Amino acid sequence: MGANYIEANESLGKKDFRYRTRISRKEAKETRYWLRLIESGASPELEQERSMLIQESTELLKILSSIVNNSQ
Repeated sequence: MGANYIEANESLGKKDFRYRTRISRKEAKETRYWLRLIESGASPELEQERSMLIQESTELLKILSSIVNNSQ
């Protein structure tokens, strides 16, 4: 996800920027999906970490969605 956003910031133009930001947004969705699939119950600390990562990926998804919408 991060590497794709770096690529977006070094894009060749506005169209390329939107395309690469959309890829980053797609990666954020996929990350959140896989985090949700992980079995919980290993330990309270790991469950808390997983929950925090899900929250962070959701926040990044919202940020990237806003960037895509405002770049049009």
